[in-house]
Amino acid sequence: MKKLILGFLGMAVLLSSCVSQKKYAELETKQKETQDLLNSATVKLNSCLEEKATADARLQTLTDQNAFLKANNQELINNMGNLTTLTTKGAENLEKSLESLQEKDLTIRKLQNAITRRDSVNLALVQSLKGVLGNLDDEDIEISVEKGVVFVSISDKLLFSSGSYNLTARAKEVLGKVAKVVNNKPDFEFMVEGHTDDVPYRKGVLLDNWDLSVKRSTAVVRVLQNDYGVDPTRMTAAGRAEYIPISQTEKSKNRRTRIVVLPKIDQFYSMIEEGMKDPAIND
Repeated sequence: MKKLILGFLGMAVLLSSCVSQKKYAELETKQKETQDLLNSATVKLNSCLEEKATADARLQTLTDQNAFLKANNQELINNMGNLTTLTTKGAENLEKSLESLQEKDLTIRKLQNAITRRDSVNLALVQSLKGVLGNLDDEDIEISVEKGVVFVSISDKLLFSSGSYNLTARAKEVLGKVAKVVNNKPDFEFMVEGHTDDVPYRKGVLLDNWDLSVKRSTAVVRVLQNDYGVDPTRMTAAGRAEYIPISQTEKSKNRRTRIVVLPKIDQFYSMIEEGMKDPAIND
């Protein structure tokens, strides 16, 4: 009997052990499934957190843009009000500007007419000089107009020997023709300029090219005054030495005497000078 009871107990323990092992396997499987679900949920949660952070940053950007647009819109509204005021003033200013332009145009036309008349006088003077000097047919005499002033440039080889300030016989012939023109036009003043090359010069009482250029110009004005009766109050003698060359390669062209003719056309020059002071011209 005792052996039978022990047998039954043994079988019960064995059966109990078999059931517990099976449940353990089932629980282990469920635990693994739960862990997998937890891992998946964690991944999704992290992804959602990242998306939320991105969305928050985007929201902040849009908020900032909205604030900027509101401020800009208000500024535009304010500017529209200012433009309304400016438009009214602009219409008034435009009317005044048109009146000013009309006055300016009238002044400019007056100045243009004055300059045209001045240039006509200068052209007539050039033609007059060429008419008298033209029969010399010499390339060493040049007549030109620069900035409203007439220049008669005579090469020094027609007037002086090398290194000398004594006029030649040929020079007196040329100066006689110049004197004939200026004596027939008593309203003209003129300046005689002596020019040299840049070769240093020193001889006798002459210290340098300044002295030589001045002595040559005074020699010319003396002949015009003493031999041809030109009024000395109309003449100016000046020396420019070598400082205003006309050629860097041909020094002979720089050795010249230049007669600067100054017509007394004060009414034209005065009109131009006064006109240039007009605010309508300078605005």
